[in-house]
Amino acid sequence: MEVKGQLLVNNAPQKVRAALAGLGLACVPEDYARLHLKRGDLVEALGDWAKTHAGFHRYYPSRRQPTPAFSLLVEALRYRA
Repeated sequence: MEVKGQLLVNNAPQKVRAALAGLGLACVPEDYARLHLKRGDLVEALGDWAKTHAGFHRYYPSRRQPTPAFSLLVEALRYRA
């Protein structure tokens, strides 16, 4: 579908700001809009079509030795609930 408009953005915070300004709909992860949804500044549209997200994943080559800092980060994120 071709969409015509005056504004193009490529990150979620910009999309939220544009939606808050009344420029249209914003398809963003809920984390970016949660506060505005709670305050009533934004409303959810097409909620039945929203995709669920099980979490973030990080992949890295197993052939390389990870740095100590990277290993600590992976361990911290692995057990974060």
